[in-house]
Amino acid sequence: MPAKVYFTDMTTNPNMNMLQKLELLLKKVELEKIIEKGKFVAVKLHFGEYGNLAFIRPQYVKVIVDQIKKHGGKPFLTDANTLYTGHRSNAVDHLINAYLNGFTYEVTGAPVIIADGLRGTDEVKVRIDGKYVKEAKIGAAIALADVIVAVTHFKGHEATGFGGTIKNVGMGSASRAGKMEQHSDSKPYVVEEKCVACGTCARFCPVGAITVTNVARIDYDKCIGCGQCIAMCSYGAMSPRWDSSTDSLSKKMAEYAKAVLKDKKAIFISFIMNISPDCDCWNMNKPPVAPDIGIAVSTDPVALDQACMDLVLQKTGKDPFLEVHPNVTWKTQLEYAEEIGLGTREYELVKVACNLK
Repeated sequence: MPAKVYFTDMTTNPNMNMLQKLELLLKKVELEKIIEKGKFVAVKLHFGEYGNLAFIRPQYVKVIVDQIKKHGGKPFLTDANTLYTGHRSNAVDHLINAYLNGFTYEVTGAPVIIADGLRGTDEVKVRIDGKYVKEAKIGAAIALADVIVAVTHFKGHEATGFGGTIKNVGMGSASRAGKMEQHSDSKPYVVEEKCVACGTCARFCPVGAITVTNVARIDYDKCIGCGQCIAMCSYGAMSPRWDSSTDSLSKKMAEYAKAVLKDKKAIFISFIMNISPDCDCWNMNKPPVAPDIGIAVSTDPVALDQACMDLVLQKTGKDPFLEVHPNVTWKTQLEYAEEIGLGTREYELVKVACNLK
């Protein structure tokens, strides 16, 4: 059966603004059926690297939080730390970054919890025995939540063609080690010019593969590629090899999304606006490659991503993501996600309060 995707465009009038239209969508998708009184609800977001202004406005998030509370849930805003060293690679800087971009309790009505903790090592392993991933490493706060409400900025992406719900859930919920597993087919290496020989990586290596004299050294016969050294290094001296092919990355990402959603209730919300060509992880955003289109909601993450992509293609009359990332096949993540049972690409688009007079 085709999945239902509820959609509203950008048309407004004095009696119906975009915040009110979002509330209508949440009613249509029957949010109350997945929210139970007293249950923890992870509102999975991307807070946007500071300097990037394409991320979802926190005022939209407040509407979602208010509706979760209305049905008795305990919402918290969350994302997991980044693999690269930046403003969101540890919980302290990540929280500050989120607050600077407006995701404060005063604005949204919900606290922010960084899913994988201070250094990105707080994780729960979820066994899925996939073709690429046997045991996914998920940020603990997300893995331990009862319900997931994935709030996604639909945009382009330099490694997967587009970044939608599958990426937000699969890549975004992974701990730093989980992100390394998706991005890399090999083991980390030492960036010697950044190493200060502090010894932290050696102390926390679970298999004793690291020694430190003037600089850290990795014994690759012992190294298991867990990424713990990357998470613990404060100087960016331990680095992954960004060597997963784009197809491999997309497939691992879909398997991680399946692990995150295993045995969980969830709904998915995509904002098809400020459609930047690249990820919100950059500290800037390039001009959009398509006009603002609207908001879409579904209980099926694959159908939602497919619908968002189709709306962009219809609106522009071309494939703007292929134009900016010609060497990346964005269909891979959708085809593989459907193949592994994450959802269906067949959908019915239900328009809600569109073309207001």
